[in-house]
Amino acid sequence: MSIPVKSPHLSNPIDHRLSVAPMLDWTDRHCRYFYRALSVHTVLYTEMVTTGAILHGKGDYLSYNKAEHPLVLQLGGSDVKAMTECAKIAEQYGYDEININVGCPSDRVQNGRFGACLMAEPSLVADCVNEMQAATKVPVTVKSRIGIDDLDSYEFLHTFIEQVAQAGCQHFIIHARKAWLSGLSPKQNRDIPPLDYARVYQIKQDFPALAISINGGIKTFAETNDHLQHLDGVMIGREIYNSPYLLAEADQQVYGVEKEVISRQQVINLMADYVDSYVSSTLEQGNAYRNPRAWHILRHMLGLCNGLAGARQFRRYLSESARADDANGNTLKEAFAKVTALNEQT
Repeated sequence: MSIPVKSPHLSNPIDHRLSVAPMLDWTDRHCRYFYRALSVHTVLYTEMVTTGAILHGKGDYLSYNKAEHPLVLQLGGSDVKAMTECAKIAEQYGYDEININVGCPSDRVQNGRFGACLMAEPSLVADCVNEMQAATKVPVTVKSRIGIDDLDSYEFLHTFIEQVAQAGCQHFIIHARKAWLSGLSPKQNRDIPPLDYARVYQIKQDFPALAISINGGIKTFAETNDHLQHLDGVMIGREIYNSPYLLAEADQQVYGVEKEVISRQQVINLMADYVDSYVSSTLEQGNAYRNPRAWHILRHMLGLCNGLAGARQFRRYLSESARADDANGNTLKEAFAKVTALNEQT
């Protein structure tokens, strides 16, 4: 059992109504395959991949399963030449869009001169967009904050959007918090700066021809649909990672598709097959850069049963058993059997 493969979307605009945020160390290709099992239409993003990793790294950071479309590569960097070369490579891989990270506030990212600190250099971001778009047919988008440090006025955000849009960017994903570039950790920057959804709404009013998506603190599809009354898209991150079965109703509740919601049991069966296929194929290939442990996949599924009796037992069993070298698809089925047994008793 596998997910049906969708054709790449390069010739058709992506429907951005709902997307899962790029999350470092989380939204790898296994996580994205899992999410695609839950939703056909939700747009998926890679983890941020730096230009240095793509151009000089030893690993293959861009491979993915064709079932993951629509799929966006999030790129970290600021050197125009390197960004353009990476855009060409991404096009060869068949990514549907390329997103420039102008929102991450971590010290490590700042030291590489990319992420949120680039909001202070709109002309550089514009140059990247212009050259990347000129070199490829893949749409280039930007993910930013509403401001950084003391550069947090509406005028600052308006000017940033205007300048980058003039270079050819037609879609902005805006995290509705400003970022502090020092004094707060990346985690604190996701929680402490207050949300300002109205500011993002105003950007859409001022730039009606642009596609504007919003990110930050959104937890339900009711909230999602409220935002969609004002904007073109909603991006959700941590809530989906912590409770991924939320995505199972995305196609129905956000995209209006009339189809049966996939059951957890169906997801378990599909992902168990995926685990076994991954482990066996990787061992056969003998790839020195890929350790074929089931945990690399199953770690993303710990929250699948949140809200059900037995969710704690499911997480505990997976956390303890899926790390073993001989863990496989049956490990996932055994964990879910504990949930099934408890729910049959209630």
